[in-house]
Amino acid sequence: MDTLTNGLITIINNEMRNKRECVISPASKLLGRVLRIMQLNGYIGEFEFIDDGRSGKFKVQLMGRINKCGSIKPRFPVQVDEFEEWEKKFLPSRNVGILVVSTSKGVIAHKDAQEKNVGGRLLAFVY
Repeated sequence: MDTLTNGLITIINNEMRNKRECVISPASKLLGRVLRIMQLNGYIGEFEFIDDGRSGKFKVQLMGRINKCGSIKPRFPVQVDEFEEWEKKFLPSRNVGILVVSTSKGVIAHKDAQEKNVGGRLLAFVY
């Protein structure tokens, strides 16, 4: 069971139906960090963690700005100079969308990883 994949699929399904919010269950720390990156880049609005006594849920405000999002499996290792190559594979064009990368500096967008000069593993894409 991959909580990141399930969460991103839930978001894209609700975006296609023009919903204003969605509930993602089960929650995980990794999913929360990816949602934070999406929020910082303006793809989603506010989100909150709801503790239900099990694994929890995320309640996410949708803004209608996501065309496609998904997780990347397997989680490929990426060096700093390879980001452009991976952008061509997962994003529609230059400067459109983000790749979410897990690095030693935390979970960040690929543009921030290039600025900090760190590589990592690809987690997800959003555009």
